[in-house]
Amino acid sequence: MKRTRLIFATNNPNKVEEIQAAIGKHVEVVSLKQAGIDIDIPEPHDTLDENASEKSSVINRLTQSSCFSEDTGLEVYSLNGEPGVKSARYAGDEKSFSKNIEKLLEKLKLQTDRRARFRTVISLIWQEKEYHFEGICEGIILTHARGSQGFGYDSVFQPLGSDLSFAEMSLKEKTRYSHRKKAADKLVIFLQERAQTD
Repeated sequence: MKRTRLIFATNNPNKVEEIQAAIGKHVEVVSLKQAGIDIDIPEPHDTLDENASEKSSVINRLTQSSCFSEDTGLEVYSLNGEPGVKSARYAGDEKSFSKNIEKLLEKLKLQTDRRARFRTVISLIWQEKEYHFEGICEGIILTHARGSQGFGYDSVFQPLGSDLSFAEMSLKEKTRYSHRKKAADKLVIFLQERAQTD
């Protein structure tokens, strides 16, 4: 398969690193900064799908190029899916993940059901058509933070099948369970199929 260059509609270097690791050599992932685009795209919608679409649509209009975006939320079952689409701003608009984690653990203090999942939605605009790919990682919320790797809620999320939090794993280990990896795998399969037919 010919290597495809795709702009990833994010300013988050951690997300770029994770997606590039998940996709592998098939696709060169280019961040907004690398593409020379200096904007902060709003996420005004109530669903991950709509926010992902918003970001990819903005970049597509700016560049007239195929591109993709993703939106990810942590969904806690006993909190009716919170923080969900508001994961990055759970404790306020300053996007402080230490405060977000503090708020989450406080809300779960009396809960016995600590099941949660990370859900990623990728919106790809490819040859002027939009496609969505979803990845889910089930797990539990720990009672306290563990580990120093990763970002966001990684220190309090333990995926099913592991005794480690995401923040205790290397990027390679995390990729085995990752919601982004699962969504990115579907993206790669799509691109491979298109490469064979284009």
